[in-house]
Formats: sequence, structure tokens, C-alpha cells
Amino acid sequence: MRISAAHAEGGIDEARGAAEAVLDSLYAFDAGPVLFKPTLTGGPQTFRTTRDGALSYFVGHDRKFPGDSGFALKGWTGVQIENAAIHIEGDTALTMGNVLITDASGAVTTVDKTWGFSRDAQGDLRIVLHHSSLPFAVE
Repeated sequence: MRISAAHAEGGIDEARGAAEAVLDSLYAFDAGPVLFKPTLTGGPQTFRTTRDGALSYFVGHDRKFPGDSGFALKGWTGVQIENAAIHIEGDTALTMGNVLITDASGAVTTVDKTWGFSRDAQGDLRIVLHHSSLPFAVE
């Protein structure tokens, strides 16, 4: 929501700065590849193991990732995390469950997610695994 608000207030440059701050404070890209599979990606660019790939997914506007429209720019107004389970062992934690995101009209989209966290050298938790996808539709 921070990235979307920055975009509404100051355009793509503000959104990019907010997204970079999120990536740098929450993800472990400075330690190596992050296992990042965003919700709305496919084909040869499904997996984003670099900071540039993740940044493009969040804010778009990168010719190297032409399919990205900026997931974080879609005007999300709310987020709720419902964990099915959390596993903690040593300096590593894994979570699995749903993220419910609300758009400006009040519609809620449910996304399946798995996140992995690891403590960095300063003791801060950083995301090392981020997998999200739309739920399988049962017919």
C-alpha cells in the first residue's frame, strides 16, 4: 500500500523510491538471490531472483520486463495475512497461507503465499523466499 500511495502522490519516481525502500528493508537481495515468484508472472520471466526483477514486478516501467504493469501500483487499500502455519527453526522461519488484498472499490482478492525468512548479519529478518499465486479454481 505504501508503494501505491507514493505513486498516487508523486508518480512513478516516488513509487520506485518507495519500492526500493521496501525491497532493501525486507528482502535479502544484498545477500544473494531471493527465491521470488510473484503472483502475476509467467513464461520465461516467472521467477525473479534479482532486485531489478522484483522492482519491475512492483512498479513496472522496465523494458527488460515488458509484461510488468506494476502490481503495487494497482491502488490497493488493504492487506490481511492469514497464516495456515508458521515453522521456525533457528534463524529461519517459513509461513504459508493467504494474503487478502483489497482494491479501491472494496473488492478482495485472495492470493496463496509462502514466505521464507532468514536473519541477516545484523539479526534482522529478511525475506529469502516469496512465492505467491492465485488459488486453484475447483470446478
